Amino acid sequence: MYGLPSAARPPLPSHCACFFSSSSVAQAKAASACCASLRQARPGPGRSAAPSAVAVHQAAPLLAAALLLVAAPLGLPAAISPAFAQPVSEGAALFRKACIGCHDMGGNILQPGATLFLKDLERNGVATEEELYNITYYGKGRMPGFGEKCTPRGQCTFGPRLSEDDIKLLASFVKSQAENGWPKIEGDED
Repeated sequence: MYGLPSAARPPLPSHCACFFSSSSVAQAKAASACCASLRQARPGPGRSAAPSAVAVHQAAPLLAAALLLVAAPLGLPAAISPAFAQPVSEGAALFRKACIGCHDMGGNILQPGATLFLKDLERNGVATEEELYNITYYGKGRMPGFGEKCTPRGQCTFGPRLSEDDIKLLASFVKSQAENGWPKIEGDED
């Protein structure tokens, strides 16, 4: 059977997890059934190890697919493609450049009740990306504005201004970090 061309091989069992797209319970049962069918392929007395090794080798992609199907609905992280990781690293670089002086690790050295942790952002009415964008662009209280057209002059940073796209990137980065409890930013020193 293992030496047969793929068109001549018997079909995969219909209970294999990679054929399911319903609830996570069904996917977990399907993955369990798929794994059970693979256990049956192990060599027993009088059977050679080579066919089962081939079966395991051929089943590896199916197992990976089953694990992804089970993990995705449970909210478990999958690998992040470089295309999606780039805005995070750009956001982190901007944060280190413009914000870390006051907001290291999501804190606030000037006003302890105004940290970048989700509970403080919600309490202070800046929990959405749009609200984070507005406070970063125009400033509020002790927080200076960084937008190119920020006014009045005394409310805005005396340092370099940030473009609208940079501020959008920062708002997205801060929101993401806040939702994850401010994990260590890649490239941070101890």
